[in-house]
Amino acid sequence: MDRLTKEARSKNMSQIKSKNTKPEVLVRKYLFSRRLRFRKNDKRYPGCPDIILPKYRTIIFVNGCFWHGHENCTKSSLPKTNKHFWENKLRLNKERDDKNHKTLLNEGWKVITIWECELVKSLRDKRMEELYHDIVQNNNDSNG
Repeated sequence: MDRLTKEARSKNMSQIKSKNTKPEVLVRKYLFSRRLRFRKNDKRYPGCPDIILPKYRTIIFVNGCFWHGHENCTKSSLPKTNKHFWENKLRLNKERDDKNHKTLLNEGWKVITIWECELVKSLRDKRMEELYHDIVQNNNDSNG
């Protein structure tokens, strides 16, 4: 049984953003501080990626663990109510993500996914450094 009324639950769900989420903003601020320039939420690419770095042929998706069905993550547990709906919804989200990633890879893009749980304070600095090196290493390999 849901602890909230149907109206309260609906209001909560309507407040969830698809763009400019806190995890996205954290990643963008970090990349900007490292002097990397990017475009954001460009609808010309499959999946409307959160961050596009054309110079590095790299696309970054910053995924919420729940909405994108992050496997083995405590933030991605299924709701107990309306279970069939959520299983179907999250399965379709994952299938769509996989299809978009494959299309981008086939077009020659490097695709990086950052999960919301990787940006908790204790893991953030290490993950951001890994991200930076993944982006820059890709460029050094193709130029060197």
